[in-house]
Amino acid sequence: MSTNPDVIQKCLWPACLVGLFIPGILSLHCNLLHFHLREVTWQNLKLLNSMNNSFPVECLRETRAFEFPQDIQSYTPHGKRYLKEAFYEMSTQTFNIFTQYTIKSTWKKKYLQQIQIRLDWQMHHLEQCLEEEKKGNKDSKQMEEDAMNFSGAMVSQVSNLELRRYFYSIYNFLKDKKYSRCAWEIIQVELRRCFYYFYKLTLLLRKK
Repeated sequence: MSTNPDVIQKCLWPACLVGLFIPGILSLHCNLLHFHLREVTWQNLKLLNSMNNSFPVECLRETRAFEFPQDIQSYTPHGKRYLKEAFYEMSTQTFNIFTQYTIKSTWKKKYLQQIQIRLDWQMHHLEQCLEEEKKGNKDSKQMEEDAMNFSGAMVSQVSNLELRRYFYSIYNFLKDKKYSRCAWEIIQVELRRCFYYFYKLTLLLRKK
C-alpha cells in the first residue's frame, strides 16, 4: 500500500515545526525563568480547574487534609536556587502522579495531556537553568559536592524532604483508595491548591 506524498508532507510539516519550536523554548533565557514558570503554572491551574465543574457530594466523606509544606517561603533567604529546586520537585512529582490517572472522558484526557506536556517542559527548562547556574558558579569544592550528591534530580536533599513527604502522602492515599474516582477527585482539588501556591512563589523568584 502506497502513501500519498502530499499526505506525508502534511504530517511531517507540523512535526518539523514542533522540532524547531522546542529547542527554542528550552534555550529561553534563564533570567526570564520566573515569567515562564508563572505562565505555565497558571495555564496548568486553569486546565485542572476545567476538568471538574463541581466536587461530587458522595466524595465528601472521604476528604483528607494533606499537610502541604507552608514553610517553603522561609527558605527564600537561601536564594533563587532553592525555589527553582522546589519547582523541579513539584513538577516531577505531579507529572508522575498524573501518569497514573486513567480517564475515560476524551476531553479530560486532552486537558491532562496538556498539563503533562507543560510539566515536562517545565522540568527540562528548570534542569537546563540549574545546570547553567552550577556551571557559572562552580568552584572546586562545589564540583566535589556535585559529584557526590547529584542523583539525576537536581533537588537539595534537605530542603525538599518535606515536599517529598507531602507527595508521598498523596501517592499513599491513592494507593489505599485503590485509585478510586473519589480519590482522584480529592487529589485534583489538592493539586489545584499546590499549583496555586507555586504560582504565588513565582513572585518570589522575580523579587530575589
